[in-house]
Amino acid sequence: MSAIIENAKKVLRTEAEAITALIDRVDGSFTGAIEMILACKGRVVITGMGKSGLICQKVASTMASTGTPALFLHPAEGIHGDLGMLMKGDVVIAVSNSGETEEVTRILPIIKRMGLPLIAMTGNPKSTLARAGDVFLDISIKEEACPLGLAPTSSTTATLAMGDALAVVLLVERGFKEEDFALFHPGGALGKRLLLRVEDLMHRGEAIPLVGTDTPLKEALFEITSKKLGITGIADDSGNLVGVFSDGDLRRCIAQGFEVLNRPVGEVMARNPKRILRSNLAAKALQKMEQHTITSLFVFENDEQSIPVGIIHLHDLLKAGVV
Repeated sequence: MSAIIENAKKVLRTEAEAITALIDRVDGSFTGAIEMILACKGRVVITGMGKSGLICQKVASTMASTGTPALFLHPAEGIHGDLGMLMKGDVVIAVSNSGETEEVTRILPIIKRMGLPLIAMTGNPKSTLARAGDVFLDISIKEEACPLGLAPTSSTTATLAMGDALAVVLLVERGFKEEDFALFHPGGALGKRLLLRVEDLMHRGEAIPLVGTDTPLKEALFEITSKKLGITGIADDSGNLVGVFSDGDLRRCIAQGFEVLNRPVGEVMARNPKRILRSNLAAKALQKMEQHTITSLFVFENDEQSIPVGIIHLHDLLKAGVV
C-alpha cells in the first residue's frame, strides 16, 4: 500500500514541477501571443493531435466561455477538408510536444499560405512547428510522470496549464465579468448562481415582515411567525428600515431575563441591519449571509434608499439551487 501512495505522490510532484518550470518562460513571447489574439478579428483556432488534441479541445472550450471566440480543428480531418473552417482574420494555435507531429506539420503550409498568424506551443524549440510559429511558447518538460516515459502526462499537464494561462490573461485583458460569463453558462447550478438576481427570488409587498418602532414585541413576534422568515424589519414613521428583530434576538432577550413582550420592539431591536440591492446577483446575497452568519437580507432599490422593496431568505437561495 505504501508503494501505491508513493507512486501517486511522485506523479503529482513530477507534474507540479512541470507546471512550475513554465513560470520563468512567461516572457515577451507570451505577451506577443496575447497581443496577437487580442488583435484577432476572427476566431482562435486550436489544433493538435492525440492527447494534445484533447487538451486543445479543453483550451478552446475555456477560451470560448471566457470571451475569446475559439474552436478546435482536428489536424487529420483538416488535411481531408476541414481546413475550410479557417478564415481570414483567424489566429491559429498549433500544439505538439515533439513539434514534429505529421498531421500538424502537414497543415502548416496552408496556414502560412492563408497569411494566418501562428502561435506554436511545443516542447522542442528546434522543431518544424517551433520554426514555423510567429510566436513560440516553450512547454518543454524535464520528464513525463509515466515511469516508462511513454504516456503523455507531464507534457499534457504543462500544455493545459499554458493554455489556461492564455485564457485567463485574455479574460482579464478583455475586462470580462461575471455577467458576461453567465451569458455562456445558462444551464445547471453554475447558471443559476450567475444568472439569478436578488429581485428574482425576493419576497415583496405584503410578504415583507415589517413593523413600526412602537409596536409591542408580542405583536412583532406575530409578524415574524405569520411571514415565516424568522425575522421582521423595524421601520420608522417614514417607512425607513432602522432595525431588525429575529427569533434569535428573542432568545437572547429571554436568556438575559428581560421582560420584553410588552416593550416596544424599537427598544430591543438590532440596529444597522445588513442590506442587499435588488439588482445584485443572488450569489452575492449568499456570500453576504455567510459572511455575517445571518439567514435574511432586506432588499433595496439602490444604496441611497432606506425603504425596503423586499426581503430574501437563505431558504429562497436553497430552493433556487444557488447554494
